[in-house]
Amino acid sequence: MTDQTHRLSPAEIQHAIDTKTKPVGALGRIETLAAQIAAFRNNLAPRVDSCVLTIFAADHGIAHEGVSAYPQEVTAQMMLNFLAGGAAANVFAATLNIPVQVVDAGVAGDAIAHPKLISRRIAAGSASSLTGPAMTAAQLAQALAHGADIARTTTADALAFGEMGIANTATASILLHKLSGLSLHHLVGRGTGLTDTALDHKRRILERAAARCPDKMDPDTILAEYGGFEIAMMAGAMQEAAEIGRLVLVDGFIATAAAAAALARAPHIRPAMIFCHRSQEAGHRAALDWLGADPLLDLDMRLGEGTGALLAWPLVRAAAAMLCDMASFESAGISTG
Repeated sequence: MTDQTHRLSPAEIQHAIDTKTKPVGALGRIETLAAQIAAFRNNLAPRVDSCVLTIFAADHGIAHEGVSAYPQEVTAQMMLNFLAGGAAANVFAATLNIPVQVVDAGVAGDAIAHPKLISRRIAAGSASSLTGPAMTAAQLAQALAHGADIARTTTADALAFGEMGIANTATASILLHKLSGLSLHHLVGRGTGLTDTALDHKRRILERAAARCPDKMDPDTILAEYGGFEIAMMAGAMQEAAEIGRLVLVDGFIATAAAAAALARAPHIRPAMIFCHRSQEAGHRAALDWLGADPLLDLDMRLGEGTGALLAWPLVRAAAAMLCDMASFESAGISTG
């Protein structure tokens, strides 16, 4: 176990990796990932054996402006599908023995009673950010606190986060625009499959919404004006997970918007974040480039639900295992000269 009073230097970590029984650099980006994990954990042999996926679900008032190809009731229907184990995220998680927990952060309609559902409803969907704030300051504080509480009560070594919410690509686009200063034109994509005409409409709606507020605002004001309950809750969970020493597996476009908000609130948590995949959603590449993030996978996916984070988990676990279990030249008695 590493002495926690001593912070490992990059040189110490690199030496531990370079002296494993392999040519220097032969494991490529797995070595980079291993170095990140060792530095974050301050441990040259960090065990990373368990992961939990938390899916936050909520609805967005801006959906009523026609920015999505699907009706809002799909959010509740998909939440039930997660609870029944029938979604892609459930299938992928089952192959990896990863538990899945589902959180109602603010789904439209009547509250759903289900023994497996974690209810943290803020309201039955956010307000439309086209005409006013998506949520009040009090609602934002509640969402952030609920997210932090969920992270604290999840004991896995790594926490993966997914989401479900009709119109949440619209919300993620405008959040990233306000957080980064990147052009909305480069961030707004087709979401669940908009036609060219519908995509133009989505851009116009988001440009009008963005014009309501100044370009420069603090991250909490941005979240309150333009966020969704599930994105705010995810941001709170990511921030708390990092603060208490858990790795954060960042999924696709919407999760990256939550990560960007968490990083704007607490820039020091960046070492905990592993960006797992590059979404096919138009704005994700631009957002990742702005964050300086090079994700582990690029599989032309754009589903959300935490699916990209799940598929990256074996790489994360393998990188940590390489540090823990792979012999060094010295321990194996192998000559280097």
